[in-house]
Amino acid sequence: MEKSIEKSRVRRDRKRALVAYSFIAPNFIGFAVFTLIPIIFAFALGFLKWDGNNAIQFAGLDNFIRLGSDTMFKKSFINTIIYCVGTVPLTMMASLGLAIILNQKVKARGVFRTIAFFPYVASLVAITAVWSMIFHPSKGPVNAFLYYVCHVENLPNWFGGNLVLVTLILFSVWKYMGYYMVIYLAGLQGISGELYEAASLDGATTWQKFRYVTWPQLRPTTFFVTVMLTINCFKVYDIAIMLAGGADGKLGTNSTVLVYYIYQKAFQEWDLGYSSAVAMVLFVLVLAVTLIQFRGQKKYEND
Repeated sequence: MEKSIEKSRVRRDRKRALVAYSFIAPNFIGFAVFTLIPIIFAFALGFLKWDGNNAIQFAGLDNFIRLGSDTMFKKSFINTIIYCVGTVPLTMMASLGLAIILNQKVKARGVFRTIAFFPYVASLVAITAVWSMIFHPSKGPVNAFLYYVCHVENLPNWFGGNLVLVTLILFSVWKYMGYYMVIYLAGLQGISGELYEAASLDGATTWQKFRYVTWPQLRPTTFFVTVMLTINCFKVYDIAIMLAGGADGKLGTNSTVLVYYIYQKAFQEWDLGYSSAVAMVLFVLVLAVTLIQFRGQKKYEND
């Protein structure tokens, strides 16, 4: 009797497991075919030499050794780091400032929230076209202001030379600050008003309330924003192409970023092994930065 009950229970558990796996299987199969297997193959391809046409050859560490003497790789690496270092803190400050202002009881704050969020949901092609007109070297209102009001003779080229990264950073801050503003607004609205009342009773100023109440309470939100911003900045590609790509869609030395360099090596020069090696470097870089951020957050929570 007990054996039959046990067999019935096993059959019932197997049936439940089969039903559960049947729901998971379609999504997992799609993930495995289109994401997991390509990622594994890309990692393996970093140690191989292949142009997509001829036979695959084992290259060992040759692709990684080439990185040390590749001037363009070094430049794209530095450009990506500069872009991240400039974009992450500026976007955080702008989004937090907007969130604090629009969390107050101001007139038409719903309208202002919508206006601040609009660049994030707007078409990238449309807003980059607008920025291209605004910062046009000869016809844009920005350079017209510099020439007629500030009397600047040598007008800057915002999409060339050393200023191109500045333009990319400013555009990214303007586009993404609305999205992270919403995240900070959620964090601000989760702070108990009793903390501010207690701080007011103690005679705390506005700055002291922010320093000792708002900022500590927003640490988890700030951690999330920092991680997401950092990852997105390392993956930048479309913004660089749309703003600095020009008519032919090619980036210059001062605007080339790692993802574009990976694309260039893989699908223009068909050096798939070397492009995978560059992609692995980008992966390790993002992973290292993320782990450092997680470790810092964990250390703060333990303290």
